[in-house]
Amino acid sequence: QVQLVESGGGLVQPGGSLRLSCAASGIIFSVNRMGWYRQAPGKQRELVADITSGGAPNYADSVKGRFTISRDNLRKTVSLQMNSLKPEDTAVYYCNARRSLAAVGNWGQGTQVTVSS
Repeated sequence: QVQLVESGGGLVQPGGSLRLSCAASGIIFSVNRMGWYRQAPGKQRELVADITSGGAPNYADSVKGRFTISRDNLRKTVSLQMNSLKPEDTAVYYCNARRSLAAVGNWGQGTQVTVSS
């Protein structure tokens, strides 16, 4: 069975940092494109960053220069290092795994990130 488990969310002040992690099981991790998405109340879920099976990252313009996505194929994890956090980053962050862009893939349950003073 496929399982994606996110961790690392929490409450942080503007300008602070958090590191999110997603542990995957039940998939051939190395062939999956892995991504982080987020959804704020009343807004549509949006891509934050993803990374191809070959390790090439892609970022939303709003997080470029602040966030870094990485993957560890041996540990079957994908991480999102978030620096210089802003209140606009407040959302539930979800991990996604898919074998191609055409597939909807699998989703984790999400982890809450709140940026507030």
